[in-house]
Amino acid sequence: MNMSYRLEKDFLGEEQIPVEAYWGIHTKRARSNFLLSTLKMPKSFIHAFAKVKKAACLANKELGYLKEDKAKMIEAACDDVINAKLDNQFFLDALQGGAGTSTNMNLNEVIANRALELSGEEKGRYDLIHPLEDVNLHQSTNDTYPTAVKITAIYSLRRLSAVITDIQQVCQNKEKEFRHILKVGRTELQEAVPITLGAEFSSFADAFSRDRWRTFKSEERLRMVNIGGTAVGTGITAPRSYIFLVIEKLRDITGLGLCRGENIIDITANGDCFVEVSGIIKAHASNFVKIANDLRLMNLLGEIVLPQMQTGSSIMPGKVNPVILESVIQAGLKVMANDILVSESVSRSSFQIPEFMPLLAFALIESIEILINTNIMFAKHIAKIKVDKKQCEFYFDKSPAIATAFIPYIGYDKTAELLRKSKVLGKNNLREFFVEELGCELVDRVLLAHNLVSLGYGENNHEKNT
Repeated sequence: MNMSYRLEKDFLGEEQIPVEAYWGIHTKRARSNFLLSTLKMPKSFIHAFAKVKKAACLANKELGYLKEDKAKMIEAACDDVINAKLDNQFFLDALQGGAGTSTNMNLNEVIANRALELSGEEKGRYDLIHPLEDVNLHQSTNDTYPTAVKITAIYSLRRLSAVITDIQQVCQNKEKEFRHILKVGRTELQEAVPITLGAEFSSFADAFSRDRWRTFKSEERLRMVNIGGTAVGTGITAPRSYIFLVIEKLRDITGLGLCRGENIIDITANGDCFVEVSGIIKAHASNFVKIANDLRLMNLLGEIVLPQMQTGSSIMPGKVNPVILESVIQAGLKVMANDILVSESVSRSSFQIPEFMPLLAFALIESIEILINTNIMFAKHIAKIKVDKKQCEFYFDKSPAIATAFIPYIGYDKTAELLRKSKVLGKNNLREFFVEELGCELVDRVLLAHNLVSLGYGENNHEKNT
């Protein structure tokens, strides 16, 4: 296919760029250099990065470093990126060297060429609007890229906190729905003392409650940014007036309570805040894995009935698998693995720069997005769970573990004696046997759902052991 080109050059030489492309020579080199994966940075990150570029543009315009007409075109081009109008111009591999310089240059070139187009000029006329001299004015990859990561993460964490609230509410609804359903508790995959199914779901709800609170609060770890610090946090090549103004512009554009770090060299060099946030969301992922597996086992035992989502086998007709729970577990494991990537990326930073920021950024943002989607899917699934009351009663009535509830009323020795007797007599239904031995009134009172999940037993409601 015939294609027209424009010629662009940089320090290394010249390259032909398709005339219709908004990206330029730096993007082309990066596309050729980094062919590691099919991973691309989320568009939410690109949009957030464009907000950083817009804030810099507004600050430079107000201070007189950019002429009004030029700044107006750059601002409009930033808005086009923010509003997803140029998404197809951002295609670089997420795994790239240079601490994110290639993505930064991709933004600079796209914004510059779109600004030129809006001005009625041809793309590539960098003598009029330059990707570095104008769009990247008073900036560095080392302050703009991590700032964009934090903005993206804060937006996503807010969404995550909201959907965790929803799944917490779903579990609380199930807690109420199943509050009278007696069942056997289990420890170490063995029968333990009795509880209620409602109490079990209450533990899920409380775990998600902690996740919601931790996620909500984790935003505070990301509000301090290093914008204006340029290369290593000293602000070299940026005027002091710009450094103080650009953070104000960024707050206005993002609507976030961002602040400039007091020690920008520290904020630029150290990414421990990302490790902290990653650890917080990893805790949420671990709860997903645990709770999904509990539900999978309860479904196996027949105590609950999961919604049937799809046929489960290409060879066994009628087989239905717990596919949603399996996918939840896999999502949790992926987030845990990403936490290792975030931690390793930060720990391998050297001197004044976290050079593995691209991997860190991709892993952290991906994890939050995975958790958002998992919450939505999991909440819908939990809401449709039904109980098999008869199966719960079957396990409950035959379990020797229910005898533990009688110890405060008849003592340990007598309880053990009754268990031995039931075994000798071949009594499989322990509840019926205890009724025969102790009477219906006491057994019903001891095995009342409310009593079994209350904190301890009521001293005035049991028969004292003497």
